[in-house]
Amino acid sequence: MKLYIHPASPNARKVAMAAAILGIPAETQAVDLMAGDQRKPAYLALNPNGMVPVLQDGDFTLSESNAIMQYLAGKKPGTTLWPADERARARVSQWMCWDLAHWSPTLGIFVWENMFKPLLGRGSTDPAALQQGEEKLKRFGGVLDDQLGRTAYVAGDALTLADLSICSFLMFARPGKIPVERFPNISRWFAKIEQLPAWKATQPPPI
Repeated sequence: MKLYIHPASPNARKVAMAAAILGIPAETQAVDLMAGDQRKPAYLALNPNGMVPVLQDGDFTLSESNAIMQYLAGKKPGTTLWPADERARARVSQWMCWDLAHWSPTLGIFVWENMFKPLLGRGSTDPAALQQGEEKLKRFGGVLDDQLGRTAYVAGDALTLADLSICSFLMFARPGKIPVERFPNISRWFAKIEQLPAWKATQPPPI
């Protein structure tokens, strides 16, 4: 099994975390995004979107981080990450979809404007974009904070794929100047995530 990643990709990191927690060994292949490896024909044959991560399991190739996590968890039935109960699993899936639709795009505004935009020399920070990010964070951060005020983890009282999906962009909370401290329940939950061996093991090198 081979996993194509970039160490600074939140989507790649959450898949690597899932594999680590599940105890599934996977060879990792770094994709040099700065060099344009993701646009080369050989890679586009694996993922026409030209993005990471991609999983190869024998003759089966799969892209999209949440789909990969679900596939990996299906190999280890009985874990809390992807519950067997259909309603519990649907709740996990709901929050994974919420992350893709609302949470990660919101955090991505802060990460791009405050971190990667200056790092790549792509112009000055856009106050209008950050204002939009603030508005979205107030809305969606409030939703997540309320949920975490009722449950220990996002989808209930045990760690699931929903937590791994939602936590991934917070790897850039400090350099991206994401004001997580405004949300006490998110802060408490993320402090627990940061203590997971899988989180520590997938920490990327400093950018």
